[in-house]
Order: sequence, then structure tokens, then C-alpha cells
Amino acid sequence: MSRSSGSGPSQRMLRVGEQVRHALSESLQRGDIIDPLIETSVISISEVRMSPDLKIATAFVSPLGAKDDGAVVEALNHHAKFIRGRVSHALRQMKYMPEFRFRLDTSFDNFTKINDLLRSPEVARDLDHDENDKDN
Repeated sequence: MSRSSGSGPSQRMLRVGEQVRHALSESLQRGDIIDPLIETSVISISEVRMSPDLKIATAFVSPLGAKDDGAVVEALNHHAKFIRGRVSHALRQMKYMPEFRFRLDTSFDNFTKINDLLRSPEVARDLDHDENDKDN
């Protein structure tokens, strides 16, 4: 019952990723990590992707209110082992506690770029041209 790597994440990977996301969010809300960069930033965890063996959890984060997003992600990666210990109680049903990796979430930037492209005068002109062709 194995899946090929090209077919996307399994239901189990998605479910565990969501559980890990909730555990990480709760730990960050409680203020478990004593680091000035992390304490002064609101950190949103948009997604956690699990490796197929569930031993690596990659969390995509968006630091809000931080001057340097990269520095916040670096601080989270620096404290990854500590965070792993803090969330272990919430994830006690797992056979292995995953190793945490934090990455900057750039999906919102991509959405903004696409939205700007769709609203550009060139695309609007082409859309108006297509609508006029349909009317004729």
C-alpha cells in the first residue's frame, strides 16, 4: 500500500503535519522560547510538511512584525531541538518525535505577484478584448 513519490503526501502525512502545526503554534503562543527575536514577533505557521517516514517536519512560517524575517527563521532553527522537547508531550502518540526545520513561507508573496499580474493593464486589456469577441 505504498504511494509513489509523485502522487503527493499521504493522508497520514497530512494529518500528522496538521497535528504538528497545532503543537508548534501552541508552544509559540505560550512563549516557551526565550529569544528576543521570537518573543517580539508574531509567528504564523501556515503549513507543516512531513517526510514520508514522519521523522522530519518542515514548518513554513511567516513572521509578522519582524524587521528581518530571515533572522527569525534562523532563530527558530537554532532553537529547533528545544522546541522539539517542548512539543513532545502534545505529540506523545507518535512513535518518533520528528526533527523540526523552519522555512520562510513565501506563498503569500507568490499570491501577491499573481494578483498584481492579473490586475495589470496588459492583462485587463486582453480580458476586455476576449469579452468583446464573445459578444460578437
